[in-house]
Amino acid sequence: MRGRPTDLLLGVIVTSADIGDRAAAKVLLAQVADTHHRLELVWADGSYTGSLVEHCLAAFALVLAIVKRSDDTRGFVVLPKRWIVERLFAHLMRSRRLVRDFERRTTSAEAMVYWSMTMIMTHRLARSHFARA
Repeated sequence: MRGRPTDLLLGVIVTSADIGDRAAAKVLLAQVADTHHRLELVWADGSYTGSLVEHCLAAFALVLAIVKRSDDTRGFVVLPKRWIVERLFAHLMRSRRLVRDFERRTTSAEAMVYWSMTMIMTHRLARSHFARA
C-alpha cells in the first residue's frame, strides 16, 4: 500500500531474558543490514545509545538515530518516529498467540511474529486489491 512502507517488519530476533537489548540489537542489525542492502537509517529508542551507534556506522554503514525524549518535558509526549513502532506492536498484538508468552522456544516465538506480520501484509494486499477493483 502506498504511503505506509515504514511499518513493515524487516527482521525479528527473540532472545532469552539474560541477553541485553544492545547485544541482541547488534545481531539483529547484522541480519537486517545483510538482507536489506539499501538501508541507510535506523531509528532507535533512547536505551540503544552508546557504543551501538558507532558500531552500526563502522560495521554496517548504518546511521543509528536515537529518538530521545526532551529532559525538560513532563507527562506524555508523542516522540517522533516512535509512533511507527507502537502502531506495529498494536497490529501484531491483534494475533492472540502474541498477546502472551506461550512459546517455549525463541525460534517458535520468532516464527509467530513473522506469521502475524504475514497475515497483516496479506490483509493489506487484499484490501488494496479490492479497492482498485
